[in-house]
Amino acid sequence: MLDSNINKPLILGAFFSAVAALAHLGCVIFGGDWYRFFGAGEKMAMMAEAGEYYPTIVTSGLVLVLLIWSIYGLSGARLIIKLPLLRTALVLISSIYVLRGVVFVVLMPIFPENSLTFWLVSSAICLSIGMLYSIGTYQSWSKTTLTPCRHTSE
Repeated sequence: MLDSNINKPLILGAFFSAVAALAHLGCVIFGGDWYRFFGAGEKMAMMAEAGEYYPTIVTSGLVLVLLIWSIYGLSGARLIIKLPLLRTALVLISSIYVLRGVVFVVLMPIFPENSLTFWLVSSAICLSIGMLYSIGTYQSWSKTTLTPCRHTSE
């Protein structure tokens, strides 16, 4: 029987963050074709194929961030030890994912090589993961900060 205290939204958010990290890692390992498939743009694909360090550094940074976010999600879901600044991190992670999902139109001109499909799909994914983190953070926060008040005079 499943424990009713399991924070499913944070577990799912952590899972999808890990999947995103693996997809980015695949770009680093498999190169240009993966960058093209995921819509990162021809420039990134060509730099990867030319052996330039920029795509590897940027994408590896994203892998690291996404893995850290996944670990924080698992910590917030109480599947692993409580990490430092847990609530602050979960609020920031939720906010960044939701913002990335919503403000993609502002980001599009900064990265003109990325396809419209990339922006629409990745933004929907980010918004969805952000909502999972937001709901899970709220659930986790409300369970630890809201306790029933017991009156001894009744």
